[in-house]
Amino acid sequence: MKYQRLGSSDLNASVVAMGAWAVGGGKSWGNKVDDDQAIRTIESAFDAGINFFDTAPAYGWGHSEKLLGQVIQGRRDQFVIATKCGLWWDDDRGSFFADFEDRPIYRTLRPDTIAIEVERSLKNLNTDVIDLYQVHWPAVEPENTPIAETMAALLKLVEAGKVRAIGVCNVSEPELQEYLDCGPIVSDQFRYSMMYREADNDVLPLCRKQGLSTLTYMSLEQGLLTGKVTAATTFKEGDIRAHAGWNPWYLPANRMRVIELLESWKPLCEKLGCNLTQMVIAWTLAQDGITHVLAGARHPEQIQQNAAAGDLTLDEETMRKINTDLAALGQPVQ
Repeated sequence: MKYQRLGSSDLNASVVAMGAWAVGGGKSWGNKVDDDQAIRTIESAFDAGINFFDTAPAYGWGHSEKLLGQVIQGRRDQFVIATKCGLWWDDDRGSFFADFEDRPIYRTLRPDTIAIEVERSLKNLNTDVIDLYQVHWPAVEPENTPIAETMAALLKLVEAGKVRAIGVCNVSEPELQEYLDCGPIVSDQFRYSMMYREADNDVLPLCRKQGLSTLTYMSLEQGLLTGKVTAATTFKEGDIRAHAGWNPWYLPANRMRVIELLESWKPLCEKLGCNLTQMVIAWTLAQDGITHVLAGARHPEQIQQNAAAGDLTLDEETMRKINTDLAALGQPVQ
C-alpha cells in the first residue's frame, strides 16, 4: 500500500481508503450489512494496509461512525478517520436537501449545528479527536451560512484539539477558493471516475495548484466498473442504482456499452495480474492531482481486493489503451 500526506497536514493516509457508507446499514445501498460482517470488513481493510476511513453521520444515522469507533479502540493512532458535518435532521434548521430514508434532511453549516455535530461524531467514534473533518455539502439558500462563519467555527474546533485538519466535499471551484481564502484546508472530496470527470475542468486544477489532497468517490460507479454488474442485474426498491436518473450509465443501452468495454479490457488485466476493480482504481490514482480513492465494500473479500490496487502501477501502454477506449466510449445517452 502506498501512503500520502493529506495536504499540508501530518496525516499519512493510504491512497486507497475505505468509504464506510455501505457498512453503515442504510437502505440506499442494497441489502443491509450485519454488524459482525461490517466489523470484519473494516478490520480486513486495516489488515490489508488501509489506514484511511471515510464516514459521515448520515451513513446509517451514526451507525457507520459507531462501527469504526469499535474497531479503532486500543490502536487509535494507527487510523486516519475522516467524517463530516453539514447534513442535519434534528429539526428544520438549514435548507431542505432531500427526503432520505424516510427522513427530511437539511443542509446546514451554521456554527451552532456544527458544534452539536462534532460532539455527536466524537461520541459515536469513541475518540477525542477527528483527524479530518469535512463539510459534507455546501450550504444553500435560503439559509446560506457564509463560508467565513463556517470556517471560523471549524478553526475553533482545531484550536480546541477536537479536529486535526479541515476538508471540504462537493464544492464548486469558487466555493473551494473561498474556503482557502478563509483558512487552511487540506483536502477536497468529489465524485470522479472514468465515466465522470467534471472535476478535471473545475476543482481539480485548483487542488493541484494549492497542494490539496483529493479524495474521489464513486470511482467504481457504484459497482458498474467492477465487471460484476451484468445486463440482467436488477436492484431492489430503495437501492439508488435502481433509479437511472441518479446515474445514467445504468440505463440498459449505456450499461451494455460499459460491459462490452470492460470485457475488452480483460487481456490487460491478465497482463497486469489484476482484476478490473484494481485496474480501475489504479487508473484513477494515476490521474494528475488525484491522491486518494475512496472505495466502499460490504464484505472482507471486496476490501482486500480494493486494497491491492494501492500497490498497482499501470504502464504507459496500458494507460494509452484505456484512455483511447474511454474517448471512443463517449458520454451516456440520456
